[in-house]
Amino acid sequence: MELAIYEAFREAGIEEKAAKVITTAINKAIEQTYAIYSQHLATKGDVEQVRAEVEKVRLETKAEIEKAKADIIKWNIGAIIAAAGIAMAIARLFFAAA
Repeated sequence: MELAIYEAFREAGIEEKAAKVITTAINKAIEQTYAIYSQHLATKGDVEQVRAEVEKVRLETKAEIEKAKADIIKWNIGAIIAAAGIAMAIARLFFAAA
């Protein structure tokens, strides 16, 4: 790319020394800009790693939700059985006393 820039300057009529200086300055600015932005860019590998981590967390969360769901069902069934037992005991007390 540097050679293409230099040749474009030369074809535009800029003398050799000035074309070299300008081309070097442009190349240096491009390298500095790339160095700054390259720290903030994600590669395909970075994206795939994040996707894998998100999938792992999703599966772990799904498993935790399934476990919580099973616990809620278990406790609800227990509460229903206990409530039915209490209702039967209260009914027996009222009907037995009559």
